[in-house]
Amino acid sequence: MILARTTARLSAPDYFLMHRVNRRRPPRWIRVWMLAASRAGDGWLWWCCGLAVLASNDTARHQAFAAAALAVLVGILTFKVLKRVVGRKRPCAIAPHCWANLLPPDQFSFPSGHSITTFAVAAALGAFYPSAWPVLAFCATSVAASRVLLGVHFLSDVVVGSSLGAGLGYAAALLLKTI
Repeated sequence: MILARTTARLSAPDYFLMHRVNRRRPPRWIRVWMLAASRAGDGWLWWCCGLAVLASNDTARHQAFAAAALAVLVGILTFKVLKRVVGRKRPCAIAPHCWANLLPPDQFSFPSGHSITTFAVAAALGAFYPSAWPVLAFCATSVAASRVLLGVHFLSDVVVGSSLGAGLGYAAALLLKTI
């Protein structure tokens, strides 16, 4: 009983935001941006970043690529376990979204796998290439925001996923910079 009340109290802001987002139809440019960001977060953008790093002449390119790959691998394992343990339904399974019909990759919401992987890559590569950090952070933030605005994740899913991903990326970069 106490667990149910605590869960309901913690979820209340997520449900409030979900209903607010689902009622509004943003301008076309935001819809296009969010759909593009979500698709970019499916992995192809980060593979392109990794290939660009490997194609560069930088001496740390192999370490940077390995750090990003390690962070993503640990991130994927982490979110797969957490999603099954937590078992939280997605917003789109609770209430229909008014303008996006994006099919989620699985049935569970917490934490956001897109957010974990995008921030893992962004933080790892940003640690090796600080001048690229603003662009990497913008891309990762766009992907994370898209997951909420498209109705496939709650805000807390994205915040936790982004934090986990950034921590994994930074830790992998620190580990591989010292080797």
